[in-house]
Amino acid sequence: MEVILLERIGKLGQMGEVVRVKDGYARNFLLPKGKALRATDDNRKRFETMRVDLEARNLKEKGEAEKVGTKLDGQTFIVLRQASETGQLYGSVSTRDLATLIAEAGFAVNRNQIALNAPIKMIGMHKVPVALHAEVEVAVTVNVARSADEAERQAHGEDVTIRREGGDDEDEAEAAGTFFDNQPETDEDADGDQGKGEAKPA
Repeated sequence: MEVILLERIGKLGQMGEVVRVKDGYARNFLLPKGKALRATDDNRKRFETMRVDLEARNLKEKGEAEKVGTKLDGQTFIVLRQASETGQLYGSVSTRDLATLIAEAGFAVNRNQIALNAPIKMIGMHKVPVALHAEVEVAVTVNVARSADEAERQAHGEDVTIRREGGDDEDEAEAAGTFFDNQPETDEDADGDQGKGEAKPA
Protein backbone atom coordinates (compact mmCIF):
# COMPACT_ATOMS: atom_id res chain seq x y z
CA MET A 1 0.00 0.00 0.00
CA GLU A 2 1.19 3.54 -0.77
CA VAL A 3 0.88 6.09 2.02
CA ILE A 4 1.72 9.75 2.61
CA LEU A 5 3.82 10.15 5.76
CA LEU A 6 2.49 12.73 8.19
CA GLU A 7 5.75 12.76 10.15
CA ARG A 8 9.32 11.59 9.75
CA ILE A 9 9.57 7.86 10.38
CA GLY A 10 12.95 6.17 10.64
CA LYS A 11 13.84 3.89 7.72
CA LEU A 12 10.70 5.01 5.84
CA GLY A 13 11.06 8.66 5.01
CA GLN A 14 10.34 12.31 5.77
CA MET A 15 7.03 14.06 6.33
CA GLY A 16 5.13 14.41 3.05
CA GLU A 17 6.89 11.56 1.26
CA VAL A 18 4.82 8.91 -0.49
CA VAL A 19 6.17 5.48 0.39
CA ARG A 20 5.11 1.90 -0.21
CA VAL A 21 4.64 -0.23 2.92
CA LYS A 22 3.12 -3.60 3.77
CA ASP A 23 -0.66 -3.48 4.04
CA GLY A 24 -0.64 -4.85 7.59
CA TYR A 25 1.87 -2.24 8.78
CA ALA A 26 -0.24 0.53 7.27
CA ARG A 27 -3.58 -0.75 8.60
CA ASN A 28 -2.38 -1.76 12.06
CA PHE A 29 0.08 1.02 12.83
CA LEU A 30 0.58 3.95 10.45
CA LEU A 31 -3.06 4.78 9.66
CA PRO A 32 -4.66 4.26 13.11
CA LYS A 33 -1.81 6.12 14.84
CA GLY A 34 -2.25 9.12 12.54
CA LYS A 35 1.25 8.79 11.16
CA ALA A 36 0.18 8.43 7.52
CA LEU A 37 -2.68 8.73 5.03
CA ARG A 38 -3.52 6.48 2.12
CA ALA A 39 -1.91 7.98 -0.99
CA THR A 40 -5.10 8.93 -2.82
CA ASP A 41 -5.56 12.11 -4.90
CA ASP A 42 -7.94 13.51 -2.26
CA ASN A 43 -5.46 12.81 0.54
CA ARG A 44 -2.61 14.41 -1.39
CA LYS A 45 -4.64 17.63 -1.56
CA ARG A 46 -5.64 17.22 2.08
CA PHE A 47 -2.00 16.83 3.10
CA GLU A 48 -1.03 20.11 1.44
CA THR A 49 -3.63 21.94 3.54
CA MET A 50 -2.42 20.11 6.65
CA ARG A 51 1.30 20.61 6.05
CA VAL A 52 1.74 23.86 7.97
CA ASP A 53 -0.09 22.53 11.02
CA LEU A 54 1.80 19.24 10.86
CA GLU A 55 5.16 20.99 10.69
CA ALA A 56 4.23 23.20 13.63
CA ARG A 57 3.09 20.17 15.64
CA ASN A 58 6.29 18.33 14.74
CA LEU A 59 8.45 21.23 15.95
CA LYS A 60 6.52 21.40 19.22
CA GLU A 61 6.80 17.65 19.82
CA LYS A 62 10.49 17.71 18.92
CA GLY A 63 11.10 20.53 21.41
CA GLU A 64 9.30 18.63 24.16
CA ALA A 65 11.23 15.47 23.32
CA GLU A 66 14.53 17.33 23.50
CA LYS A 67 13.66 18.64 26.97
CA VAL A 68 12.93 15.12 28.19
CA GLY A 69 15.98 13.81 26.37
CA THR A 70 18.41 16.12 28.17
CA LYS A 71 17.27 14.65 31.50
CA LEU A 72 16.84 11.05 30.39
CA ASP A 73 20.00 10.61 28.31
CA GLY A 74 22.65 8.62 30.19
CA GLN A 75 20.38 7.59 33.06
CA THR A 76 20.87 4.16 34.61
CA PHE A 77 17.97 1.96 35.68
CA ILE A 78 18.41 -1.10 37.91
CA VAL A 79 16.39 -4.24 37.25
CA LEU A 80 16.63 -7.09 39.75
CA ARG A 81 15.98 -10.57 38.39
CA GLN A 82 16.69 -14.16 39.37
CA ALA A 83 19.43 -15.71 37.26
CA SER A 84 21.74 -18.70 37.07
CA GLU A 85 25.36 -18.52 38.19
CA THR A 86 26.38 -17.97 34.56
CA GLY A 87 24.15 -14.89 34.43
CA GLN A 88 21.31 -16.33 32.32
CA LEU A 89 18.02 -14.83 33.47
CA TYR A 90 15.10 -17.01 34.50
CA GLY A 91 12.87 -15.04 32.17
CA SER A 92 13.75 -11.75 30.45
CA VAL A 93 13.49 -7.96 30.62
CA SER A 94 11.10 -6.62 27.97
CA THR A 95 10.27 -3.20 26.55
CA ARG A 96 7.15 -3.23 28.76
CA ASP A 97 9.32 -3.71 31.87
CA LEU A 98 11.64 -0.88 30.83
CA ALA A 99 8.79 1.49 29.95
CA THR A 100 7.26 0.92 33.40
CA LEU A 101 10.61 1.46 35.10
CA ILE A 102 11.34 4.68 33.19
CA ALA A 103 7.79 5.97 33.77
CA GLU A 104 8.16 5.32 37.52
CA ALA A 105 11.23 7.57 37.42
CA GLY A 106 9.03 10.38 36.08
CA PHE A 107 9.64 10.17 32.33
CA ALA A 108 6.73 9.89 29.89
CA VAL A 109 7.94 7.05 27.68
CA ASN A 110 5.93 4.24 26.13
CA ARG A 111 7.18 0.79 25.17
CA ASN A 112 7.08 1.58 21.42
CA GLN A 113 9.76 4.23 21.96
CA ILE A 114 12.22 1.76 23.46
CA ALA A 115 14.42 0.41 20.67
CA LEU A 116 15.16 -2.99 22.15
CA ASN A 117 15.62 -5.47 19.30
CA ALA A 118 15.26 -8.50 21.58
CA PRO A 119 14.43 -8.95 25.28
CA ILE A 120 17.39 -8.82 27.68
CA LYS A 121 18.21 -12.34 28.89
CA MET A 122 21.55 -11.87 30.67
CA ILE A 123 22.62 -9.95 33.73
CA GLY A 124 25.00 -7.07 33.06
CA MET A 125 25.04 -3.47 31.87
CA HIS A 126 22.91 -3.01 28.73
CA LYS A 127 22.77 0.21 26.69
CA VAL A 128 19.26 0.74 25.30
CA PRO A 129 18.24 3.44 22.75
CA VAL A 130 15.04 5.38 23.43
CA ALA A 131 13.40 7.18 20.48
CA LEU A 132 11.56 10.08 22.12
CA HIS A 133 10.75 11.56 18.71
CA ALA A 134 11.50 10.72 15.10
CA GLU A 135 14.44 13.14 15.32
CA VAL A 136 15.37 12.75 19.01
CA GLU A 137 17.02 9.57 20.27
CA VAL A 138 18.81 9.12 23.59
CA ALA A 139 20.30 6.11 25.36
CA VAL A 140 19.84 4.73 28.85
CA THR A 141 21.74 1.99 30.67
CA VAL A 142 19.88 -0.94 32.17
CA ASN A 143 21.76 -2.58 35.03
CA VAL A 144 20.32 -6.10 35.30
CA ALA A 145 21.46 -7.91 38.43
CA ARG A 146 20.46 -10.55 40.98
CA SER A 147 20.68 -8.17 43.94
CA ALA A 148 21.22 -4.51 44.80
CA ASP A 149 24.75 -5.34 45.95
CA GLU A 150 25.50 -7.04 42.64
CA ALA A 151 24.04 -4.09 40.72
CA GLU A 152 26.36 -1.75 42.61
CA ARG A 153 29.39 -3.93 41.84
CA GLN A 154 28.43 -4.01 38.15
CA ALA A 155 28.05 -0.22 38.16
CA HIS A 156 31.67 -0.01 39.31
CA GLY A 157 32.82 -2.16 36.39
CA GLU A 158 32.93 -5.59 37.97
CA ASP A 159 31.90 -8.52 35.78
CA VAL A 160 29.90 -10.60 38.22
CA THR A 161 29.21 -13.41 35.75
CA ILE A 162 32.90 -14.23 35.28
CA ARG A 163 33.45 -13.97 39.00
CA ARG A 164 30.65 -16.39 39.76
CA GLU A 165 31.32 -18.62 36.79
CA GLY A 166 34.89 -19.55 37.33
CA GLY A 167 36.83 -17.10 39.38
CA ASP A 168 36.05 -17.35 43.04
CA ASP A 169 34.39 -20.75 43.13
CA GLU A 170 37.28 -22.46 41.38
CA ASP A 171 39.87 -20.52 43.37
CA GLU A 172 38.11 -21.43 46.61
CA ALA A 173 37.95 -25.11 45.60
CA GLU A 174 41.63 -25.09 44.71
CA ALA A 175 42.52 -23.28 47.93
CA ALA A 176 40.47 -25.78 49.93
CA GLY A 177 42.31 -28.69 48.27
CA THR A 178 45.67 -27.12 49.04
CA PHE A 179 44.55 -26.44 52.61
CA PHE A 180 43.65 -30.07 53.23
CA ASP A 181 46.77 -31.38 51.48
CA ASN A 182 48.98 -29.24 53.71
CA GLN A 183 47.24 -29.95 57.02
CA PRO A 184 49.34 -31.50 59.82
CA GLU A 185 48.42 -34.98 60.92
CA THR A 186 45.26 -35.21 62.99
CA ASP A 187 45.23 -36.63 66.50
CA GLU A 188 43.84 -39.85 65.07
CA ASP A 189 46.69 -40.10 62.55
CA ALA A 190 49.24 -39.21 65.19
CA ASP A 191 47.83 -41.74 67.60
CA GLY A 192 48.03 -44.41 64.95
CA ASP A 193 51.66 -43.57 64.24
CA GLN A 194 52.62 -43.46 67.89
CA GLY A 195 51.09 -46.92 68.32
CA LYS A 196 49.23 -46.42 71.55
CA GLY A 197 47.79 -49.85 71.05
CA GLU A 198 44.16 -48.80 70.91
CA ALA A 199 42.39 -51.59 69.11
CA LYS A 200 39.95 -50.55 66.46
CA PRO A 201 36.58 -52.28 66.54
CA ALA A 202 36.24 -54.99 63.94
